[in-house]
Amino acid sequence: MTTIGLIGSGNIGSAVAHLAVAAGHDVVLSNSRGPETLQELVSELGPRARAATPAEAASGADFVVVTVPLKAYREVPADALAGKIVIDTNNYYPERDGVFPELEDGSSTTGELLQGHLPQSQVVKGFNNIWYGHLRSLARPSGAADRSALPIAGDDEGAKKVVTEFLDSIGYDSVDVGPLAENWRTQRDTPVYVGTYGEYGVLPGTPAGADVVRERVSAAKPTAA
Repeated sequence: MTTIGLIGSGNIGSAVAHLAVAAGHDVVLSNSRGPETLQELVSELGPRARAATPAEAASGADFVVVTVPLKAYREVPADALAGKIVIDTNNYYPERDGVFPELEDGSSTTGELLQGHLPQSQVVKGFNNIWYGHLRSLARPSGAADRSALPIAGDDEGAKKVVTEFLDSIGYDSVDVGPLAENWRTQRDTPVYVGTYGEYGVLPGTPAGADVVRERVSAAKPTAA
């Protein structure tokens, strides 16, 4: 099976790790505080999981999920990620990250920022529009009538295909919203953000299929650049 590296092992990262392990994948977890701080999560996940440094998680994986605060995106190890597919879960919260003028005026997107930092990687935006609790609770087998979909965006078609296959394996359909320049459609405060899958913080959530996701993605209004 596939080995997934995680740079950042907080709420979304640990949710992805749980789904990946349940689907038979191996995971390599990392964070900014060191592998020793992840032992409880590794024990919870079982023998398919191990902890490492971010560079080790990057180099030892088939592809990598970067799930760190946006303000820390420049700390992601670019050299270790060269040639890798990277799923970017970042969202922009000015109160946490500081002000990014290019995001304020709509001249760039969060995915494009990470792609610019990782010029030798193939970045695909994903997992950024769903609360981590719903991410775990709404996973369904392929073909299930109440299966949910997640939007993705990226500039490399091959990378998006790999991510689509991974999402399918962990319980989700995909909706391709286009290149990274279009990932503003799934960012914070857009129609498809969080509430599509039910009220934030309330489990088990509400399934949202591909048609619902496409409709909400299409309803997004751009920030004037």
